[in-house]
Amino acid sequence: MTLANRITMGRMALSLVIFALIISKTFWSEIAALVLLTVASISDGIDGAIARRTQTTTSFGAIADPFADKLLVMAVFLAFASFRELSVPLWAVFLILLRELTISTLRVLAALQGDVMKAEAAGKIKTTIQLIAAFTIMVLVVLLVWGKKHGLPELLADVVALAKPISWWLTVITAFFTIISGGIYLYNHRLLLYKSWSQRGHGQ
Repeated sequence: MTLANRITMGRMALSLVIFALIISKTFWSEIAALVLLTVASISDGIDGAIARRTQTTTSFGAIADPFADKLLVMAVFLAFASFRELSVPLWAVFLILLRELTISTLRVLAALQGDVMKAEAAGKIKTTIQLIAAFTIMVLVVLLVWGKKHGLPELLADVVALAKPISWWLTVITAFFTIISGGIYLYNHRLLLYKSWSQRGHGQ
C-alpha cells in the first residue's frame, strides 16, 4: 500500500475516533475532536499531493480518498445531531448522506467498468463548505461544554446563545451545496448511468 493510501486509510479511522470523542461531551474530548478534525482535514490535501508528487496515484486511492471525506463529514454531523443545545436537522443530514451514498455508488459503477471518477471542482467546493461548517459547529460545541461548567465571557456567551440557529443554517446550507454538487456529478456522468442501466436491462 502506498504512503498516500495509508494516510487516506488513517483518515477513515480518525473519523470514527472523532465521532466517539464528540458524543463523549466532555471538554477535553471535544478539544481532542477539534484537533483530530484539523489533522484529518489537513491530511485530505496531503495524501493527494504525495500521490501526485511520487507518481503513485492508484484506482484505490481515487475511490478511497473521496470516501474518506464522506465518512469524516457524516461522522461529525451525526455526532452534532446528538446535542440538544444545537439544532442539526436530521433531514438535512439525511440529504447529505443520500448524496454521498449516491455518488459513492456511481464511483463503484465507474470502477466496475474500468473507469475512475476523479474529484471535480464541484466536489472540492462542496467538501470545503462541509469542513468550514463542521469546524464552526465544532468550536461552538467546545464553547458549549466549557461554558456549562466554567461560564464564558459576555461576547462568547452571546455567540453560544445563537448556537441553535447558527448550527441549523450551517447544516442546511451544507446540505444545499452538497445536493447541488451531487446533481452536477450525475449530469456530468449521465452517460455512465445510461450505460449501466442499459447493461442491466440487457442482463434482465
